[in-house]
Amino acid sequence: MSDPILQISNVSKSFGGLKVLEDVSFNLTPGQRFGLIGPNGAGKTTVFNLLSGVYAVDRGSVVLAGKDITNLPIRERIGLGLSRSFQNIRLMPHLSVIENVLMGQHCQSSQITEMLKPINWMKNNKWKQRAMETLENAGLKVDPGSTVGELPYGVRKKIEVVRALMSKPSVLMLDEPAAGLNARETSELADFLHEISTRNVTLLLVEHDMNFIHALCERVAVLNFGSKIFEGTPKEVNRDKAVLEAYLGTSTLEASDAA
Repeated sequence: MSDPILQISNVSKSFGGLKVLEDVSFNLTPGQRFGLIGPNGAGKTTVFNLLSGVYAVDRGSVVLAGKDITNLPIRERIGLGLSRSFQNIRLMPHLSVIENVLMGQHCQSSQITEMLKPINWMKNNKWKQRAMETLENAGLKVDPGSTVGELPYGVRKKIEVVRALMSKPSVLMLDEPAAGLNARETSELADFLHEISTRNVTLLLVEHDMNFIHALCERVAVLNFGSKIFEGTPKEVNRDKAVLEAYLGTSTLEASDAA
């Protein structure tokens, strides 16, 4: 088995006197597709905010590719290979596809002047070339000059993923990537992310859509009231009594089994 690319060990977080996470641990291996599920308020988004550096860890550690990043600032984590997309699309709707993808360049720029260069200033702008290559490598068939706000919602979700890939992540965290998508768009996104993972990009996603989890993830951890109550394959989730009682419900699981 490969050494872990991301190790979360006994991570805990409180806000005032309220414990939000307590001794949460799990590991991800290179290229793995890992789901983090649980009811609202279970602590899933807090895990993401701790991993990405938005919140400070109270206790425990986060190790990325053998380097302890527990106390590193956000920019350094991105530079080391940890990238993130959000539940609510954060693209600029009035800009083109290529312009939005270029916004993912910030952690690769060594000087602020490079970040501020007009993207069409030079035909051979290295960032524009990199953005075009990232779009092509991701297999996203869309006109780079298209205005993002005019594109279907499912396509915009994929563009946000491509923008996150501009930082060349080894681990990509996705916060409810299937939210707001119809069944066809959800299936297409699962295929899209599966293809990205074959390029040795490890995926960690928070998601409520269990059909999406079953279609994409190889392994799942379940949180409830800030603690991990289960870890295993998506099929094993369906048989765990604690998960049934805490989150999914018998009828939901039976429907997933039948699908």
